[in-house]
Amino acid sequence: MAGGATGQGSVVTAIGLMSGTSLDGIDAAVIETDGENRVTAGAFLTIPYEDGFRAALRGCLGGKATAARVAEVERQLTDAHAEAVRRLLAQAGLTPSQVAVIGFHGHTLLHAPERRLTWQIGDGGRLAALCDIAVVNDFRGADVAAGGQGAPFVPLYHQALASRLARPLAVLNLGGVGNLTWLGSGGAVLAGDTGPGNALIDDWVLAHTGQRYDEGGRLAAAGRVDAAVLDTLLAAAYFARPLPKSLDRDAFDPAPAAGLGLADGAATLTAFTAASVAAALPLLPEPPQRWLVTGGGRHNATLMAMLAERLGVQVDPVEAVGWSGDALEGQAFAWLAVRSRRGLPLSLPGTTGVPEPTRGGRWYPPPDK
Repeated sequence: MAGGATGQGSVVTAIGLMSGTSLDGIDAAVIETDGENRVTAGAFLTIPYEDGFRAALRGCLGGKATAARVAEVERQLTDAHAEAVRRLLAQAGLTPSQVAVIGFHGHTLLHAPERRLTWQIGDGGRLAALCDIAVVNDFRGADVAAGGQGAPFVPLYHQALASRLARPLAVLNLGGVGNLTWLGSGGAVLAGDTGPGNALIDDWVLAHTGQRYDEGGRLAAAGRVDAAVLDTLLAAAYFARPLPKSLDRDAFDPAPAAGLGLADGAATLTAFTAASVAAALPLLPEPPQRWLVTGGGRHNATLMAMLAERLGVQVDPVEAVGWSGDALEGQAFAWLAVRSRRGLPLSLPGTTGVPEPTRGGRWYPPPDK
C-alpha cells in the first residue's frame, strides 16, 4: 500500500478509527484512497472495550462527569485507540511511515446542534505522538459552527462506494442512533438521523439482564409489541421534521416502556427503531428501491424482519453488495481524513443542513515532523 504525502489526486494509505454510540469498542480500518471515488479496503479489526472502561465512558455521556473525570477517560480512550492502531499495523504488515494519516473520530459525549454544540473526546496530538502518524480529528466542529447538524457524517463515503449501484438507494446505519443516506439519480444525496438505532434496545437489555445487547433479536422475537406504548414513542415531534436532522444518543426517553416485561419491552423498542426508519419515507424525494443496512443492528434478525415489513422493499445487509458493515465507519473516517487534508468538503447542505459545502478536521502532525 502507498503511504506518503496526501497530494491532490494521489492514492494514499489511511487508517480510520471509530468509537460509536453503541459503546461496543473501537473499529479500526485501513484503506487506500484519493479521498474521492477511489477506495480499496484493507485490514480491519474491532477491539471491544473492557467493561470497566465502558462503564466509565457511559458515565461521561451528556457531559455529566467532572472535567477531571472526562480528562482521564479521554486519556484512556486515546491510549486504547493507539493500541488499536498498533494491532492494525501488525495485522496489515505496515509501518507508521507507510500511512499518510489517521482519521480519529473520538467518542461523542454530547450532540446538541441546536446550541451549535457537538462534543467528541479524543486527544489528536497525543494519538499522533503515540503512533508516529499524522492525525485528523474534530470532523464535526466546523459544520456545527456553520449552522449544520454535524451529523450524519458518513453519507459522502456511502455515495463514493455506491457509484455503480441502482438508485434511488438508501443506506441505513444502525448503531446507537439510526442514520440514513438517500442517494438519488444525478448525484442527489439527502441524509439524517432517523431515530433510535440500538441504544434503547441495548440499554433495556443491560438494565434487565446485565447483557450488553439482544443477541440476534431473540428476546424481541419472544415478546409482543405493545401498540399503545409504540404509538406514544412515535408521537415525538422529531419524526415529522424534514431532513437533514440529527440526534443525541439519549434524545428519546424509553419511560413509556417501563411497565413492560423483558421480552415485550425488547420487542416494542425494536419495533420503535423499525417504525422510526419507516417514518422517514415521506421525507424522501423518492422511495428507495432497496435498503442496505450497516452497523450492529444488521445482526438483529428481528429488527431486520421488522424493517423489511415496514419498508416494503428489499432490505439487505451491506455485505450483499460487497461492503463490510463492521469496517464501514472506520473506513469512512480514513476517507474523510484524506479529504480534510486535500481541502475537500466533508459535509453538504443535503447531508447535515449546513448552508454550503463545508471543510473540516483538525491536523496534528507527529512530533518533529
